[in-house]
Amino acid sequence: MDEEIYSLIKNRNEKGMELLINEYASLIKAIIRKHLYNLPQYHEECINDVYFGIWNNIVSFNKEKNILKNWIAAIAKYKAIDYKRKYLKTLEHIDISQVDIESNFIIEKEILKSELDYEVEEILNNLNLFDKQLFIKLFLKEESIKEVSKEFNIKPSVIYNRVSRGKSKLRSIFYNVGGK
Repeated sequence: MDEEIYSLIKNRNEKGMELLINEYASLIKAIIRKHLYNLPQYHEECINDVYFGIWNNIVSFNKEKNILKNWIAAIAKYKAIDYKRKYLKTLEHIDISQVDIESNFIIEKEILKSELDYEVEEILNNLNLFDKQLFIKLFLKEESIKEVSKEFNIKPSVIYNRVSRGKSKLRSIFYNVGGK
């Protein structure tokens, strides 16, 4: 079944998406609900984005390194994480004068932030300590390459190389294994 789904989608045949939905819709919904349990208004949109991501990225699936189910699960998980991030950003940019503030709003934001921090930490734990520090400074603290280069007393080219290798490592771990 997976082989048929893969080849149909790869050849841009919509029948492949029908088969995929029949076979994996419950898995995708369960993953989205797990990660966006307190954001039900985003479930359908996120699920649609998962299907769209599968359709657009089927060529990156390597059947020798992974099974389709795990690859789909990884896409669903990381789309859900993206939606959490997107939602957190909207919370940060809401004009307070236009909103009735409730205490739940602040609590929900903190819960989402701590979940997201945990998931980012879990992902970065796959890197060695130095690379993890680089990723935190560059991508979470948004420091410039120049600043990080000075702080660690290394050339910017070394940083670019380590970041590139780190991204490749994370990509291979999460696209080939479907997460930890």
